[in-house]
Amino acid sequence: MLTGRVNAPDINTEHGWLNTDRNWSIKDFRGKIVLLDFWTFGCINCQHIVPDLKRLEEEYADILVVIGIHSAKFDAEKQNKTIRQAIRKFGVEHPVVNDADYKIWNQYGVRAWPTTVLIDPNGKVIGQHAGESVYDTVRPYIQKLKEEHKEVLNHEPIGFHVEHERRQSAGLYFPSKLVHDAEGNIYLSDSGHNRILKLNQQGQVLEVIGSGQQGFKNGNYTEATFYEPHGMALHENILYVADAKNNAIRKIDLQAKQVSTAAGTGELGYYFLQDKLEEHVNPNSPWDLLIYKNSMFIASAGNHQLLRMDLATEQVYRFAGSGREALTDGPLREAAFNQPSGLAISGPVLYIADAEASAIRTVNTETGMVLTPLGRGLFDFGDVDGDSDDALLQHCVGLEVIDSKVYIADTYNGKIKVLDMQRRRVHTLTDGLQEPNDIIFLNGQLWVTSTNSHQLFTVDIQTGEKQEVEISFAAAEV
Repeated sequence: MLTGRVNAPDINTEHGWLNTDRNWSIKDFRGKIVLLDFWTFGCINCQHIVPDLKRLEEEYADILVVIGIHSAKFDAEKQNKTIRQAIRKFGVEHPVVNDADYKIWNQYGVRAWPTTVLIDPNGKVIGQHAGESVYDTVRPYIQKLKEEHKEVLNHEPIGFHVEHERRQSAGLYFPSKLVHDAEGNIYLSDSGHNRILKLNQQGQVLEVIGSGQQGFKNGNYTEATFYEPHGMALHENILYVADAKNNAIRKIDLQAKQVSTAAGTGELGYYFLQDKLEEHVNPNSPWDLLIYKNSMFIASAGNHQLLRMDLATEQVYRFAGSGREALTDGPLREAAFNQPSGLAISGPVLYIADAEASAIRTVNTETGMVLTPLGRGLFDFGDVDGDSDDALLQHCVGLEVIDSKVYIADTYNGKIKVLDMQRRRVHTLTDGLQEPNDIIFLNGQLWVTSTNSHQLFTVDIQTGEKQEVEISFAAAEV
């Protein structure tokens, strides 16, 4: 019989619970099978298992309880208000306890994100699993527990009173990446609404691309569906979109007003070291796109690599990164990245916002060398300006390069910072943003998405003064 020997440690902390109206203890779940999910919201691998958890919750709705244990990596992830935003952003539908001081993490002997822990109906620990593939790994054990403990299983629902937030239909909802066309119009990925907006510089929405429903459907602008779209790139009359949670590159024909799929099947593609070096590969949580000459570079955040799409054939190949999550410089295939999430270019040099290392990386497309002008490692982060050897960022996700200056969306610090590559110094241009996700330079000023406040700002490039762009749908073609 599948029976645990160790009593499950309790799961209360002084930091409190979210997505529920009360505190819970392991004893409250006697008679239920319990699955604990240790996560931190910036971790792409933690985001990958959300669909697996939902699938298990639906399949075993009467006997399984899933509890999120949010054990933060970054300082900004320890706050209840930012965890609550992540719960809404990712559609988490179970209670979450804030384990900011790693109390529960340590009691359960957890060492990596994500880790799931299975507890039997008698409150005994069965085992733990680190990494993805949670459904396939955990389901057989849940099934066995269901069969072997059927006499003690409690089939009565537990009233968690989970917050089912209604997504705001007007305005923006977790706006993400930006790109502009030759006429000065802006395309914005309204990621929480699963759509792309075309705006003019006055904030008027000219076109809405996508129905707003979560999905993976091609068709015209009102039929097509996306799932958390992020980065975009324009090539002639085509707008490519990094459809992150669909693991796909979508292709929008701006003349025909049709959406199709250029690459990706919806499945997560994994390849490491020498795997598939000259073969076609699928994107894995693509987060940003950038076109240079005849190629489109893809920040494949989920597999810690850069990919390259041949624009002539739309075939996608590995470009840089071994697939290991690390901060390693060197030749393209030996270098390693940490959830690359933003791309910009200056001459032949690609600049990458390497989010989980809070680093700015460069790839010389001519020499094939990867370097790190700013950043030290996976657990070296903070909010420090000054010499680039001393400066620290916190989970930077977007960037723009103008001459020798790199403008950085220092996401978890809520700031726009500037890395002067010539002087090798970092300073803060503006603050007070809520998880800024992207920056573009247009008409002499910066345009910045403040993702968690659902706003778009312009920022004076000299003074740092910011001004909200009021969004109006009056002129929209839907």
